[in-house]
Amino acid sequence: MSIKNLGVLLAVIMIVAMMVIPLPTILLDILLIINLSISIMILLITMNTKEPLDFSIFPALLLLTTLFRLALNVSSTRTILSTAKAGAVIETFGNFVIGGNMVVGFIVFLILVIVQFIVITKGSERVAEVAARFTLDAMPGKQMSIDADLNTGMINDQEARLRRSKVEREADFYGSMDGASKFVKGDAIAGIIILIINIIGGFIIGMTMHGMDFSQAINTFTLLSVGDGLVSQIPALLISTATGIMVTRAASEGNLGDDLTKQMSAYPSLLYIVAGCIALLGVVTPIGIFLTWGIAGLLAFAAYNIQNKRTKQEEAIESTQTEQELDEVRKPENVFALLREDPIEFEFGIGLIMLADVNQGGDLLDRVVAIRRQIALDLGLVVPVIRIRDNIQLHHNQYVIKIKGNEVAKGEILLDHFLMLNPSDEEHGIEGMETVEPTFGLPALWITEEKKDEAEVFGYTVIDPSSIVSTHLSETIRKFAHEILGREETTQLINHVKESQPSLVEELIPNILSVGDVQKVLQKLLKENVSIRSLTSIFEALADYSVYTKNPDILTEYVRQALARQLTSQYVRNGVVHAIQVGAGIEKKLADSISRTEQGDILTIDPESSNQMIHSFTQKIEQMSQLGIRPIILTSAGIRMYVRQMMERALADTPILSYNELEPNVEVQSVGVVNL
Repeated sequence: MSIKNLGVLLAVIMIVAMMVIPLPTILLDILLIINLSISIMILLITMNTKEPLDFSIFPALLLLTTLFRLALNVSSTRTILSTAKAGAVIETFGNFVIGGNMVVGFIVFLILVIVQFIVITKGSERVAEVAARFTLDAMPGKQMSIDADLNTGMINDQEARLRRSKVEREADFYGSMDGASKFVKGDAIAGIIILIINIIGGFIIGMTMHGMDFSQAINTFTLLSVGDGLVSQIPALLISTATGIMVTRAASEGNLGDDLTKQMSAYPSLLYIVAGCIALLGVVTPIGIFLTWGIAGLLAFAAYNIQNKRTKQEEAIESTQTEQELDEVRKPENVFALLREDPIEFEFGIGLIMLADVNQGGDLLDRVVAIRRQIALDLGLVVPVIRIRDNIQLHHNQYVIKIKGNEVAKGEILLDHFLMLNPSDEEHGIEGMETVEPTFGLPALWITEEKKDEAEVFGYTVIDPSSIVSTHLSETIRKFAHEILGREETTQLINHVKESQPSLVEELIPNILSVGDVQKVLQKLLKENVSIRSLTSIFEALADYSVYTKNPDILTEYVRQALARQLTSQYVRNGVVHAIQVGAGIEKKLADSISRTEQGDILTIDPESSNQMIHSFTQKIEQMSQLGIRPIILTSAGIRMYVRQMMERALADTPILSYNELEPNVEVQSVGVVNL
C-alpha cells in the first residue's frame, strides 16, 4: 500500500479516535485551524473546477470533512464541559463575535446557522436532487448520440469508450451528490443541538462542579459554546457553499487516496492564497502568529514544492513530446498516412449542413445507422463507417458519394423544397422547378411545401430532402457493395461464422481456399445483388466443390445453385416468375466461343454477334417494362455466367438466372425467347 493511501486511512481512523480520546487544547487549536484551511481550499477548488469530474471525489470528501468537523465538536465539547476552557481559537472566536454582549453573540450565531441551514444547504440539496434525476434521464440520449457519432466515423472506438465512461461517471457523481448533500443538512442540525447542549450542560456543570456562580457560569459557557459553534459553522458554511457551486455547474475511477492527493493538489497556486488567509488571520485576530504563521508557512512550502515538481514534469513531457514529434516527422513511413482512404464518404456543400446537424433537426446520422442495419439484413454485408463531412469546394446544395476515394454518385437538393416524381406524359398543373431524381434518374419537380398536399391529392409521390439523400446513399452502397467488401471485411465475416461453425471454417480456410478466394466469390454474388447473409450455406457449397476447382467463376455458380431457395424468394412472386428465355442458338454460339486458357475460360465472341444479342435482349426488356413487367433472363446452368459476362455492362440491373437456381415448384411464364 502506498504512503498516500496509508496516510488517508490513518487520518480517517484518527478522526474517529478524536471522538473518544481527549485532546490537548494546543492540538485542538491546530486541528481547528486545519479544518478551516481545508474548507477554504475546497471552496476555492470548486470555484476553479471546469467540470464536475475534475473534482469527482467531492461527495466522499464532503463526508470526511463533515465527520472531521463533528469529531472536533465532540472534542471541544468535552474540553469545554470538563475544564471550562477550549483553547485560544475557540475563545478568540467567542470574544470576537460576542464582543462583551452574550445576547448579541448568540443571535449572530443563530443567524449564521439559519442562513446555512435554510438558504445554502436547502438549496444545494434541491439542486443536487434535480441534477441527479435529470442526469439519469439524459443517459439514454447521450448514449445514442455517442453511438451515432461512432457509426458515422466522427469518433473512433477509443473516443466512444471514453465518452461512455464519462456519461456513466457523471450519473454516478450526481447520484452521490444527491446523497452527500444530506450530510451538510444533518451537520447544520447537529451544530444547533450541540450549541444548546454546551450552554445548558455547561451552565449546570459550571455551577455544580466548578463552583461558579450563575453569572460566571452563563458568561463562561455561552462564550465558549458560541466560539465553538462559530469555529465549526464557518467551515461548514464554506463547505455548504462549495456543495452548491459543484452541483449547479460523475464518479471517480481511482481510489480515494490517489484522487484526494491528486485533485486536492491540482491547483498549487491556490495554496498560496490559503496560506495568506491563515497568516492574515494571525495578524488581525488574537489567535497569534505562532500557530497561524506556522501553518501558513507549511501551506506555502507545500505549494512551492508541488508547483516546482509540476513545472519540471511539464518541461520533461514537453521536451519528450517535441523529440517524439521530430522523430515521427523524420520517419519515412509516415508518408503512408497520406495514402489512407475511407471506404465510403459522403460530402456535402455548406448549404446542406442542416441535414447532419442534430441541433437543427437534421436526422442524417440516424438514417445512416438505419441504412447500415438494413443493408446488413438485405445483403449480409457489414458496411464500414461512413465518413460524413462538409466540403466547401462543392456547390452550396450539392452532395457527393465516394467509394474508396473515388466519386461514384452525386446530386443536388433544395432543403426548403420537396421532390415530386413527375411522369413526363401527364399534365398536372403543379408549378415547380424541373429536375431529375438523383437515384434512379426519373423526371421530377422541386415543389414548395404549400404545393405538397396538392401533389399528394393527385397521387404523386412526394419525397423530403433527407429521404432523397438516404435513398441515394443506400442504393449507391448496394450498387458498389462488391467493391466495399475487401479482405479485411471478408475476414470479419469468416470469424463471425467461425463462432458458430468452427469445423466448417477450419476445413475450408485456409486448407482449401484462401481468404482472397472466398472474397472473390462473395464479391461476384454481391455484384449481382445476391445476399451473402447465409454464409453457412455459401461455405458449405464452397467446401463441397472447391476440391474439384478453384476457379471463382465456377465456384460462384455452384454457390448460386446452393442458394436456389433464396434466389427463388428474391425474384418469384406468388409462385410465378416472368422470364425471357435464352434460345438454343445463342447458347450454342456462346458455348462455341469459350476459349480454355491457363487463367480460366474466356468468352471470345465476336463484337457483331455480341451487340446483336444485347440489342435483342434490351429491346425485349423495354417492351416488358412498358407493360409493367420486370422479367428475368433465364438460361441453362452451364452457360449462365457467360451470358452474364456478355450483358454485364448493358443490362447490369437485369437478373440472369439458370434453371438450376429456381425451386422446382416455381411456375415460369415465358414472355419471349431471344435467339439468333
